[in-house]
Amino acid sequence: MLYLMALPGVLYFIIFKYVPLGGSMIAFQDYQIMKGITGSKWIGFDNFTFLFTYQDFYNVLRNTAVIAFYKLVFGFPAPIILAVLFNEVRHMLAKRVMQSLFYLPHFLSWVVVGGIVFELLSNKGVVNIFRGWMGMEPLLFMQQERFFRPIVVLSGIWKEVGWGTIIYLAAITGINPNLYEAAVMDGANRWKQTVHITLPTMFPTILTLFLLNIGNFLELGFDQVYNLLTPMTYSVGDIIETYVYRAGVLQGQYSVTTAIGLFQSVIGFALLWTFNRLARKTEQGLW
Repeated sequence: MLYLMALPGVLYFIIFKYVPLGGSMIAFQDYQIMKGITGSKWIGFDNFTFLFTYQDFYNVLRNTAVIAFYKLVFGFPAPIILAVLFNEVRHMLAKRVMQSLFYLPHFLSWVVVGGIVFELLSNKGVVNIFRGWMGMEPLLFMQQERFFRPIVVLSGIWKEVGWGTIIYLAAITGINPNLYEAAVMDGANRWKQTVHITLPTMFPTILTLFLLNIGNFLELGFDQVYNLLTPMTYSVGDIIETYVYRAGVLQGQYSVTTAIGLFQSVIGFALLWTFNRLARKTEQGLW
């Protein structure tokens, strides 16, 4: 029965993860959709040579790396901090209400969230109305390059931080209550209990999720950036996913965009392997 229950998950990975790996050979072909993979001309590493000599590719790669770094630095710790704060709430009704409010944005599509962000930051939005009350001039936040990356990071945190706390709260629930009782007997306050018991006990979970995140370092998600991007912010907001959509889907450059995707996967694997080797020094790791 256990194997039967696992079968749908196994089939999902086989059909949608392993079988498509065969299509990676398009990156080494001058792929023609009417000829298919077997009939298209084999050109070796020409697509990769084109990428590394194409100026726009470096701009797209830089934008992707910078936004990914900001998300990792500010977005990854956010659910950990929120889970610890939830754990300190003693009133169960208030705790459940707050958890539900933080979970809710996860179930909204990025189309809806993007619309909310545009409305809040529009010329007559809530933010600019508040600025007007303070005697400040309104700003077109979504049309200015300096605001785009912070908006992407903050909107991503707002949408996913509540959902991200679920695993951390489960890890906190598994902590032996006797540890806290012993800490109280030794005179430890709530802050010291958090620093010396809660966080160290959560460390294996934190490390595992960090490794899973670092493997997807260059995969920011098409939906979010595409729905927040404007023509005025392309220079700082055009990432690999939006470039692949524009060049691959709209312009039909299938071989070049497949090469980009393969390059993206290789970088992700290299980061995962490197950080997993470092994690093994703490006797933790994915393998």
